[in-house]
Amino acid sequence: MDDFEKYIKENKHQFDEYKADRSKMWSHIESGLETPKTIPLWRKFPLLKIAASILILIGAFSTVNFFITSGFNANNQNNIVHQELKDIDNYYKDLVSFQVQLVKNNPKLQPKDKKEFLSFMDELDEEYETLKLEMTKNLNNEYILEAIVNNYKKRIELIENLLKQINDSKKSNNNDGYIL
Repeated sequence: MDDFEKYIKENKHQFDEYKADRSKMWSHIESGLETPKTIPLWRKFPLLKIAASILILIGAFSTVNFFITSGFNANNQNNIVHQELKDIDNYYKDLVSFQVQLVKNNPKLQPKDKKEFLSFMDELDEEYETLKLEMTKNLNNEYILEAIVNNYKKRIELIENLLKQINDSKKSNNNDGYIL
């Protein structure tokens, strides 16, 4: 340490005795600054006030109108999509229920086979209900839509295959009666 540092450390309490007066310093700085000239446009041109007020009102109205109409358009589009999905869903439900009824009423099937087939259809129904719940959470999810369509296709295909097998077995049993 040199002598100057030693002197500062030893006489530190004397330096703390004087504190700067901030308000006095700021007033001195402020007096040295030039004050900029302001042009009071609002006082000179009262029409400018009116024009600015009108622009602000038009802007606010336009913004509110935009958000309201975009919300209605989105709801309308979602309602249209939702209605289309309901129509498709009703069509496939009716088709599947009709074919399931055909399987239930078919006398050629054993009760055990009917029960097994219907339990598999119930499993597909449960899968469909799960997909439908997911769909209500996110209407625009294409993967869920695709999964629902595949579920319906799988059910219809299974029923058609079963009915085709029944009809094929019916034809093979009836072939014995044809004599040419």
